[in-house]
Parts: sequence; structure tokens; C-alpha cells
Amino acid sequence: MPVREILLLGNEQLWQRSEPVTRVESRETQEIIRDLAETLGDFRARKGFGRAIAAPQIGVSRRIILVNTGEPMPLINPVITHASDEMMELWDDCFSFPDLMVRVRRHYEISVTCRDGQGRLQMVNASGSLSELLQHEIDHLDGILAVDRAIDGRSLALRQEIEKLRRCA
Repeated sequence: MPVREILLLGNEQLWQRSEPVTRVESRETQEIIRDLAETLGDFRARKGFGRAIAAPQIGVSRRIILVNTGEPMPLINPVITHASDEMMELWDDCFSFPDLMVRVRRHYEISVTCRDGQGRLQMVNASGSLSELLQHEIDHLDGILAVDRAIDGRSLALRQEIEKLRRCA
């Protein structure tokens, strides 16, 4: 269960669409899930933040996300099946550019169908920050980065500047 290198902004692999997983129970798929869990845990321990990671971020072109907002939850071949009309704006961050924040618009609520780590079909309904997180990670599977979704040319900021603003507010 190795910690994998996280690809950084500028690596062309991040803009490639991932391939669907055909066998959830395969050794390859289970190893990817473990590597994602280890890499997420390592990043969180080193940087102090992080709730999810997508397989393309560790150089694996498979449609797998690992979310950990309390316990690890793999989402395999996730598809957004519903998105609310209500939108939200927020500062988005990413492991692939950890010092950069990007102002984006996301749907406030979404529904996602996927397979879990045992291959069972799941439906995840999410709102607010979880909705944003899932949209961000599913974008990774489609080769879309938060910088591609920036609201405008002024919607980029260094993390330290956003944190200063939050402390003053």
C-alpha cells in the first residue's frame, strides 16, 4: 500500500479523460483504492487538509475516487444523475496545485450513482460542501481541473492570501 506521487498542475495526464473500471473486484482496482487511501492520508498528515482524491491525480487513468470525510469511501465509475439549478460560489482547492485557490461555481445539490468498493450499486445525494467535493473529483475523472472552471481571470489566489482574508473576516 504505497503512498503515490500526486501529479501537479502542468502534467498533461491531468487533462485526460479516465477509463471506466470494468472489474471492481480485480486486484488492480483494489490496489488503486488502497493507494488512494494511503496517498490521501499522507497528504492530509503533511498539509493539514484534504477530503478526497481521484485516481488520475496519482497517474492512474481509471474512474475511481476516494472520499474520506470520516471513513474512506471509494466511488467507482461515478456519474452525476441530477444537479440542482441552485448554484454556489466558493474557493476551491486541489492536491494538484495545493498553494492555489480557484473561485468556481458549483451546483448546490447533486445525485451520483456509482459502485462501492465491493461493486454494489450506490446512490449518493449530496449538498453544500460534499456536493462541491464530488463535482471537483468527478471533474478530475473527465480531465477537467478547477482552473478550467475559474469564474474569471481574477478568480485565482494563493492559499495564504485567502486564509488571511478569512482570519480578518
